[in-house]
Amino acid sequence: MQHDEFIGQVQHRGRMSSRGDAEAAVRATLQTLGERLAGGEAKDLASQLPSQMAEYVLSGLAGMGERFNLDEFFLRVADREGVDLPKATFHAKAVMSVLQEAITKGELRDIRSQLPPEYSSLFAVGSAKQP
Repeated sequence: MQHDEFIGQVQHRGRMSSRGDAEAAVRATLQTLGERLAGGEAKDLASQLPSQMAEYVLSGLAGMGERFNLDEFFLRVADREGVDLPKATFHAKAVMSVLQEAITKGELRDIRSQLPPEYSSLFAVGSAKQP
């Protein structure tokens, strides 16, 4: 999936008013996900994304496998995106729904294998409820 298509899908699914808002949600979500992944998994994910999005995954503490729960995941996304928690949660789920279509099933399985069961709601298609 190309960058513009990815952002457009996130904007649509996240019911965002601008592409800039969608870009901010993608950046915040992918950076936070990159921090949660350990070893080479962040690099593996980045290799399947357009270059700008790959940079988000690999920025900051990417690949450190920092352990934090799903609530902390959403708090970090909210802080980075500059929106309230309900909106950040909705946006992160929109980003993850598009991400699942943009990467291989094997890569998705590898990512999910590093996350505790509570993260399953992040990957549930159609689970996003608008704030």
